[in-house]
Amino acid sequence: MTTRAEFLGRIRAEMVKTPGLFPATPSIRPTRPRERLEVLRRELSERWPDSLARFVREFERVGGVFHRVARIAEVPEVIATIAGERHMQRVVSWHPEALRLELAGPLAARGLQVSAMPGAEVTAAERERLRAVVAAADLGVTGVDLAVAETGTMVVVSGPGRPRSTSLLPACHAAVFDREVLVESLAQVGLVLEAWHEDDAAAARGAAINFITGPSRTADIELTLTRGVHGPKEVHAVFVEERLGGGGRG
Repeated sequence: MTTRAEFLGRIRAEMVKTPGLFPATPSIRPTRPRERLEVLRRELSERWPDSLARFVREFERVGGVFHRVARIAEVPEVIATIAGERHMQRVVSWHPEALRLELAGPLAARGLQVSAMPGAEVTAAERERLRAVVAAADLGVTGVDLAVAETGTMVVVSGPGRPRSTSLLPACHAAVFDREVLVESLAQVGLVLEAWHEDDAAAARGAAINFITGPSRTADIELTLTRGVHGPKEVHAVFVEERLGGGGRG
């Protein structure tokens, strides 16, 4: 039986392995964030290849799987391959307008069961039914609102047609994005969030902003690592060189 002293001693031994914390100071909130964001977007449009390369490195370091295709039409084949290699049948996705991509037809033609989320608000009873559909799915497909090169993080905003459960409940999550969502750092994410919330448009974005950095990881007090307890065991990023159609991001 482990004594109290032994238990605390093991915790201290593990804490010694943690590097020292760097000094932190609050960031200054930017003035005129929308104007500054427009300038930043022009700069990022020239640097996106470097941003993507760094995103891939960091994303793969945290256990993500990266895919790159030239055209939007190639995305269903990537999703079907991910599902097929894992013997998955049930796929759930954002609404086509939110995803900026029609998946149901192409994936159904490949033998998969596909459920797309509705594009508008639904009743409480229907919401419960849809949550059960998402929870029973093997693979969830979403878009990405921001892809952060510095950390390999994907930022996903909830809202009509884009429930957060799609990225959280299935065992496997695949996220589709193009160069327009790439940013270089968490500091730039802060600017984007300020711009999003500068006016009343933020109310239409949903209640949750999720930062996804690789598969779900959970460690107990003894630092035993387990994947998939509080989210997907696998996370795939599908980058499309061709720009995705439509809008949906501020």
